[in-house]
Amino acid sequence: MPHTDVLIIGAGPTGLVLALWLSKLGIKVRILDKTSTPGTTSRALAVQARTLELYRQLDLADAIVNAGHQVPAANLWVKGQPAARLPFNSIGADLTPYPFLEIYPQDQHEQLLIERLQGLGIDVERETELLDFTQLDTGVSARLRLPNGTEEHCNAHYLAGCDGARSTVRKGLNIGFPGGTYQQVFYVADVDASGPSINGELHVDLDEADFLAVFPLAGEGRARLIGTVRDERAERPEHLRFEDVSQRAIDHLKIDVLKVNWFSTYRVHHRVAEHFRQRHAFLLGDAAHVHSPAGGQGMNTGIGDAINLAWKLCSVLKGKASDALLDSYAIERKAFAQRLVATTDQVFTFATADGSIANLLRTRLAPVLIPRMAAFRAARGLLFRTVSQLSLNYRLMPLSCGSTGHVQGGDRMPWVVAGERDNFNGLSRLCWQVQVYGLASNEVSAWCAARHLPLEVFPWCPAYAAAGLARNALYLLRPDSYVALAETSATTAALERYFSERTLRPW
Repeated sequence: MPHTDVLIIGAGPTGLVLALWLSKLGIKVRILDKTSTPGTTSRALAVQARTLELYRQLDLADAIVNAGHQVPAANLWVKGQPAARLPFNSIGADLTPYPFLEIYPQDQHEQLLIERLQGLGIDVERETELLDFTQLDTGVSARLRLPNGTEEHCNAHYLAGCDGARSTVRKGLNIGFPGGTYQQVFYVADVDASGPSINGELHVDLDEADFLAVFPLAGEGRARLIGTVRDERAERPEHLRFEDVSQRAIDHLKIDVLKVNWFSTYRVHHRVAEHFRQRHAFLLGDAAHVHSPAGGQGMNTGIGDAINLAWKLCSVLKGKASDALLDSYAIERKAFAQRLVATTDQVFTFATADGSIANLLRTRLAPVLIPRMAAFRAARGLLFRTVSQLSLNYRLMPLSCGSTGHVQGGDRMPWVVAGERDNFNGLSRLCWQVQVYGLASNEVSAWCAARHLPLEVFPWCPAYAAAGLARNALYLLRPDSYVALAETSATTAALERYFSERTLRPW
């Protein structure tokens, strides 16, 4: 009977990143998808700054930045005129190496991940379907249907359900998926067009109750329109044509559509699975959470799930951690998913609410207040960190400990460039590591060296203080680059205690 360490169901971005990360760490995987070919169309476009930071660990960030389109600013329109412009560069330039919104369509994204997997000798097993599975004491036994129609059983230590909102894995686990469905019907149209809003930037119309956003695509005059329809048009979305929804795009954002390359409609749910883990099986991506596309968070959140789980599975499979480490996946990622669904629901409700008061807030107050708020550095930073997922943290969770300076255990490490040193360069390592800003004691240096734990020491300068880091403090970083321990005393006792209390061995 075939056996693998991790059996991954679903070859979208979430499953592909999980397979790629695990394979890089030497874990044996199989990744299956019941479709015959990768997708050739895509709803997901945005790759957020935090995803690009994490992609440095897989040597993917540069390839995506070079092949995609950087969106420098977002524009809000009211009554057929641009009312406010929010430049990403000025907002996020001191926060991340990627102070922009990266447009890189999901079909291209998947193809890049597939090619990288093939470079490691892993192929997606197409037209292969998970029929059912049984949880055993030592793992999972899965029954598969192969491309030729025959059945095969495969044993795995762990099963990863990355198989979308209609997840077979989630249904097989009998895990609830509570939430609801938006009354609006969404449409997506890839077009060749001209006009003032076809300028390589993001444009959002705040008028009336139908939401409309224009996302630039790579290439001259190419854009994606994402909007909603309601009233009687939403009753039979399968009959909607672009001609039924295009008038607002032309009138309000002054778009001259020359050609429609792709048009699709769909309904959107807002749901979070009741559990993200059940014994040897896990839910990731849309199998675990779905929400409004507001803010371009969905694909990035699934990728974050995969990166969070991958290093933990590796640690357990290689005997460097107890099974309890895997519980932290569900704790950390479910909390984030719940916050994200609530936030995107509020934003989408604001953007689409009907009535005179809602229209007043959108068309009169928002265009005035948002630019004024953005004039303050703190407000700009909060806005960018939220949308780009830089603010995602795991504070007060089992793997997070300590606080020093403005950095707490569970935080993303602040990005600082001081002279020629970028403190993120070393984070490309897929391992535990220690950073000290100032001076590291001989004791700490010896402890790290004895355990082959990378230690980086950054000579103190004002830039580190400005970023909220503490002088001579010790920061222990997890393999996914989040701060595990922030310790003022910078002693080996704190490191020893951290690992022993969690039954972890990082070397």
